[in-house]
Amino acid sequence: MFMNKNLLIVGLLSFGVISCASFKAERVDEKKADDKAMEITDNWVDGDTIRVVAGAIEQIRVHKRFSEYEGRFAGKRIKAFVGEIRNNTSEAYFPVKDVEDAILEKLSNSDSFTLIDAARREQILKEITYQNDGMVDPAQAKKVGKQSGADVMIFGDINMKPESRNGKTIKTYSVNLRLTDIQSSEEVCRVREKINKFSENNGSKW
Repeated sequence: MFMNKNLLIVGLLSFGVISCASFKAERVDEKKADDKAMEITDNWVDGDTIRVVAGAIEQIRVHKRFSEYEGRFAGKRIKAFVGEIRNNTSEAYFPVKDVEDAILEKLSNSDSFTLIDAARREQILKEITYQNDGMVDPAQAKKVGKQSGADVMIFGDINMKPESRNGKTIKTYSVNLRLTDIQSSEEVCRVREKINKFSENNGSKW
């Protein structure tokens, strides 16, 4: 019995050594990381975020209604803030925050938009209030009522429809964005960008 326990311990230690010895990590670029991700999952990955957000923002840029709307600003940038991006997929851990951050990054680099930091407005207001409570040189204190108002809000929905048969699955992800004029509540435009992800279960086990 004692020998069997020893053999079991030696076996487990050997397995641990073999398992550790087989592990390998390397740094890869975004394209290779995307390719590698497709080998292990059919869920949403970083490459999908980059591709879909870039496509959606480009659709907005060339949209006829948006071009007409932008013309009203006589060359000035449209002030925008990003509202709720809703995860309507069945995947509870879908990286919706990454999608939102990617949208903000693209808009920040755009010649058409100036971003309004709506998420930090409360903190900004506290700082302005502090500056005007006599704690800061009045000549340096920022004034209440000088903040820029947004012209449009951007809302989004992320959907996913799976179809499976005979061990084969295709997931259709779609990111839907819409721009709404704040003053009139009229929709300026809406766009949709899709990604289809195919996977096949060959019966192997992890």
